[in-house]
Formats: sequence, C-alpha cells, structure tokens
Amino acid sequence: MAVSLEKGQTRHALLHIRGLAMTEKTAQAAMPANVAAITETGYATWASDEVDAALRARFDNERIPVVGVRQVRVWGLQVDDERELPGLERTTIPDEEIWEVNLEAKDGSRFEVESRLLKPAP
Repeated sequence: MAVSLEKGQTRHALLHIRGLAMTEKTAQAAMPANVAAITETGYATWASDEVDAALRARFDNERIPVVGVRQVRVWGLQVDDERELPGLERTTIPDEEIWEVNLEAKDGSRFEVESRLLKPAP
C-alpha cells in the first residue's frame, strides 16, 4: 500500500493510516518469540505442570483462547543506606519486563497469566 505523507504529517501519522500505531509496532518488535507465536495462533496451552491444578481445570485442556497480550514493567529498587543493608551501601534490584497473556476460561471469565507459563497451542 503506497501512501504519501502530506505537508505536516509525520511517520506516526503514516503508521496510523496503515492501521498500526507506533506503540503496537514497537511492542511487536520487542515481543519474545514465544509470545509472538501465542499471539499469532490465538491459542495457548500450559508449558508445564507447575501451574496449580485448580487453575488449569478452569481452561480447555488443549487450546486456551487468548484474548489479549500486554507488556508489564515491574520497577526495580535501589537502596543507598548502609544502615539498612550493612556492607551493601548501594544495592540494586533491576527492573523486570513481563509479558502477560489474557486467557479466556471455559465459563467465559478471563485471567492474566505470565507468558512463561504458556506455550503456543498446536
């Protein structure tokens, strides 16, 4: 699709014309391969048995419908007080990026699950 920019339009405007916002494009580029595959198929399944059996029972055994995906940032921590942590006058816990997948249960309810617990359904 060839679209030309008119005077005053930006690349951001062009991406909206094409139906892809800049933030969506950035998110897709940073999305891990596993999450991208789940998004593409639209269905997920549990990656292992470490998920609680009561939670797993709420979903289909083979193909769990994916309703949405979002990237979450868990902010880290920096402590600069030696009195709180003797010998460690500067302790840093780094930020963490988490991808959450919104799943639909058999009864229609929705649950946000960390993407590391899922894999794409066949």
